[in-house]
Amino acid sequence: MILASIPSPPQGVWHLGPFPLRAYAFAILTGIVLAWWIMDRRYRAKGGPAEASLDIAFLAVIFGIIGGRLYHVITDNELYFGPGKNPVRALYIWEGGLGIWGAVALGALGAFIACHRLGLRLTPVADALAPALLVAQAIGRIGNYFNQELYGRPTTLPWGLEIDPQHIVGNYPAGTLFHPTFLYEMIWCLIGAGVLLGIEKRFHLVGGQLFAAYIMWYTSGRVWIEMLRIDTANTFFGIRLNVWTSVIVFVGGLIAFILLRKRYRKNPAVNDIWLSDAARERYLKKHPDIAEDKDQATAEDKDQGTAEDRDPDIAEKTDAVTDESAGPEGVAAQAE
Repeated sequence: MILASIPSPPQGVWHLGPFPLRAYAFAILTGIVLAWWIMDRRYRAKGGPAEASLDIAFLAVIFGIIGGRLYHVITDNELYFGPGKNPVRALYIWEGGLGIWGAVALGALGAFIACHRLGLRLTPVADALAPALLVAQAIGRIGNYFNQELYGRPTTLPWGLEIDPQHIVGNYPAGTLFHPTFLYEMIWCLIGAGVLLGIEKRFHLVGGQLFAAYIMWYTSGRVWIEMLRIDTANTFFGIRLNVWTSVIVFVGGLIAFILLRKRYRKNPAVNDIWLSDAARERYLKKHPDIAEDKDQATAEDKDQGTAEDRDPDIAEKTDAVTDESAGPEGVAAQAE
């Protein structure tokens, strides 16, 4: 029986004079730009300042790339260190090798630093980024396709992946097809982005809940995809290290989601706002133009009367929310 198959690209590097143009790098950069664009639109829609997302993304990307590479080098150190190995190749990021959990962990640290400097809360940024991150990961897997790496075990399915002999791990006869795990993860991530957008509206996931849901979605898919792969990897009790990592991170995401959901139900007002009172005042001092708009809006309210003056019921509801929202962060208010 003649099987259909997915051919691998004939090359993954093109040269513009002395400069190599690598498909892997283009895939990563395209994913980063698209993720920033989606996050920026979503963050502004949540009330966040338009000029903040680029500053946040810059530090998050720098830290994320460093963290992703560190995770890969640490978990696959035998590829770079030991007899006959060249440790300098650990710096060759263009050859592939970015561990997603190292990227997420240090990327979150970079975003936190940027948010702290701007006087912003991290959780609305994380929620705005969650579906965008899945889209970026999907696009990034195209780079693995061009590098002919991270494929799965042999298969006879019609969508089996062709791999050139020099890229095959192990001894397999000519014409062997492999599971296109890069494609499985792409599809899983894109479906996940749609799922996150759906449940965000359905269950009003704010205050970091959507990011926790992202963690659970991605890791649950990564477990079965990782089990299909046959590339060299360290194992623990016969199971690939990345599988253990995914399981542990999934549990952490589940616990975080439960705690954040309880926090939201107890105090819904604080979770849906991007600045605390203290942080908002610091931010307005750094951005006088926004403060002027705020003062102008306040003056207009005085002329027209406040919403509470026009409708006494609103004042009662506001007092109730204020009582419920009292806490370490104080009552938050959105910037104009």
